[in-house]
Amino acid sequence: MRFAYADPPYPGYAGYYPEQTEVDQPRLIHQLVHEYPDGWALSTKSSALRELLPLCPDDVRVLAWVKPYTPFRAGVTVAYAWEPVLVRGGRKRPRTEDTVRDWHLESASLNGRILIGAKPPGFCHWVLDVLYALPGDEIVDLFPGTGAFTRAMTARLDPPRQLLLAMS
Repeated sequence: MRFAYADPPYPGYAGYYPEQTEVDQPRLIHQLVHEYPDGWALSTKSSALRELLPLCPDDVRVLAWVKPYTPFRAGVTVAYAWEPVLVRGGRKRPRTEDTVRDWHLESASLNGRILIGAKPPGFCHWVLDVLYALPGDEIVDLFPGTGAFTRAMTARLDPPRQLLLAMS
């Protein structure tokens, strides 16, 4: 199977990234729908849902990454302590397998520090669980950023290669 994960700069946040350009969200969703019919996941911010959901097929689900520890911003009276993950498709899970929750609880830190846009390892493995990715599947990380998702993919889907990387 062929899956994709997209974690682009969120709408309005291009200035935090070297490219300094906004992602064309309608084009990205079109790409996900047409190039990855087996399944995909898209991270975004809660305030972008109003814009993004009308662009998605009806079978897209909104899952939640809940962040128990998150930085609080001056002037914001309700903290942004969760992020939506739009998901479509994925491999059908056999009844003998545990059901995956539609939410994941993990703080937003990478190696103990907050980094804008970074996803922690547990989050990455949760997305792989949601898609039910297995060894032999192809998963494309469309916005590799810190490389956290790629590392999780390698550990999950290509364990012998991961062992070789650790030994070198």
